Amino acid sequence: MSTPSLLGLYRPGTTWLHRLGAGPKFLGLVALSLMVVLVRGPWSGVAFLGLAVVLTVWSAARLRTVLLSLRGIAVVALMLGGYQAWQRGWPVAVEVVADLFALVLASLVLTATTPLDEMLETLTRALGPLRRLGVDPERVALAFSLMLRAVPETLTLGRETRDAAKARGLERSPRAALIPFAIRVVAQARETGEALDARGIAD
Repeated sequence: MSTPSLLGLYRPGTTWLHRLGAGPKFLGLVALSLMVVLVRGPWSGVAFLGLAVVLTVWSAARLRTVLLSLRGIAVVALMLGGYQAWQRGWPVAVEVVADLFALVLASLVLTATTPLDEMLETLTRALGPLRRLGVDPERVALAFSLMLRAVPETLTLGRETRDAAKARGLERSPRAALIPFAIRVVAQARETGEALDARGIAD
């Protein structure tokens, strides 16, 4: 079963989140990110996570799609939470894990309620004033779209590589999973670069 791409999470709807423009949603995501960084404590993390869950429900995103999208980050969150609990105690672990899931869910809400074209157009327009400083808004928007596509595809490669190692009876060998995974990620990056170069937009 493949991991759903963030690009494929958008689902047309009539909720207030769908009607809200991409600009305010981008600003809301930035504001939430700043609050997550500035406000400390486990209860604040739980509160941010609760807000993100409510927004996810309001967005009318499919539960199955959301859970599949969170599956990859869940492993990282559990490892990070365990390390924080060992080094700094459970309150910090709860805060870190809750903050992480809150930001991921908020990002999913953005992609589930906003068409990709609208997001890229808003980003390009917002970066327009920076042209005089040498910033190319179109290239930044392209990098943003490639990032959205690369994250879930990389998670899929990791799962496929792990399953292949398990099928060979090598699930306990880190080398059997990490080396093929690294090779496949680099190959994917080269293919993307070659495709961009063929279109004359890689220079």
